[in-house]
Amino acid sequence: MRVYVPATLDEIPGPLTARTAHAVTPALRAALPDEDDETVEFVAQLAAADDALDLLGARPDAPRLRLVVSVDVSEASVVEVGDDGAAPSAVRLAGDVQASDVACVHVDEPEAADDVRAALAGDAEARERLEERDLLWYDVSELDAIPR
Repeated sequence: MRVYVPATLDEIPGPLTARTAHAVTPALRAALPDEDDETVEFVAQLAAADDALDLLGARPDAPRLRLVVSVDVSEASVVEVGDDGAAPSAVRLAGDVQASDVACVHVDEPEAADDVRAALAGDAEARERLEERDLLWYDVSELDAIPR
């Protein structure tokens, strides 16, 4: 099962501790009944990017870029959250994710760092600009090449 894990750059290559992440869940599919698989996966990834921003707020020493780690894990290691306030894509990883489970990562381009800082300081316009930005894709073999 593909799961999109919010993280910070100082956490890769892993392992990543168990946490809330995002995936294509039955609830997400029900919320987006007319969308194709690619779009539904992208929505789950975007939800993880939002959570990565929140995670950065709790980790002041981490590089100021959002990071989403795409991992492939067994369905048995993922539990749907199902809370009233949770995103329909929210899942809970039952255990740590090993570096060998990482398929790729998605990260902000370095120029986004100022918007990340501003969004963390409460700037709603900076948060909106981040929501419009595409995350850059890196293969697992390129983790050391990610600009920090």
